[in-house]
Amino acid sequence: MEDQSIISALVLGVIEGLTEFVPVSSTAHVLLAGQFLGFESPGNTFAVLIQLGAILAILSVYFAKLLGIALSLPTSAESRRFVGAVLLGFLPAAVIGFLAHDFIKTVLFETPMLICVVLILGGFVLLWIDRLPLKPRYHDVTEYPLSLALKIGFCQCVAMIPGTSRSGATIVGALLLGADKRSAAEFSFFLAMPTMLGAFTLDLYKNRNAITADDGLIIAIGFVAAFVSALFVVRGLLNFVSKRGYAPFAWWRIAVGLAGLVGLLVFG
Repeated sequence: MEDQSIISALVLGVIEGLTEFVPVSSTAHVLLAGQFLGFESPGNTFAVLIQLGAILAILSVYFAKLLGIALSLPTSAESRRFVGAVLLGFLPAAVIGFLAHDFIKTVLFETPMLICVVLILGGFVLLWIDRLPLKPRYHDVTEYPLSLALKIGFCQCVAMIPGTSRSGATIVGALLLGADKRSAAEFSFFLAMPTMLGAFTLDLYKNRNAITADDGLIIAIGFVAAFVSALFVVRGLLNFVSKRGYAPFAWWRIAVGLAGLVGLLVFG
């Protein structure tokens, strides 16, 4: 195994962790960075499989809350409704992701120009959303109605286009449907757990014969790097968006998308 591959895996893992839960599209960042680093992954599995490290970051930060919800399920209607809302929000992505998996991985993931354009367009959408005079009706994720969770779940499916951002799609959908900025980001955290775990399991199964021992080590390095870097984001994001909104992420998306387009045109 080349040292360059290890360094690339470490860099890409850090990028994954820093970008997974902010609306800038971690997949776009990892795929574009991998393109310019000359990093190759069998079946494009690396970008999906290291996301599990980011999921563990959420679990570690919210462990006490999640444990409390799990223990109170037999007696608390609120806990049962919350778990039902998360699972219902996950359902559209589970169905569409399963049916469209091969097209997403072999066509959309292989089109870096599309990824850059979607990054830029998504940035302008975030700027528009951030300036709307929205009047939130929902402030607590544990009180989201089931119908709201399902609608947010359909919004999440837009993120199957690389560059859209899973967190961005769910947050924008939640904001337009009446959630406030903080709870929209938090619901995106919880919805990420079954969604990304499902994507991880499906991708691992589909590419089980293509992954070698060396690939496994590279993925493990990216996994650990994603976990550590995601911890910092999960702990600070809610307070950040409550105070600053989503405009900083919008401008970042536009800058990265433009830089990616220039890089692709100049270097190929």
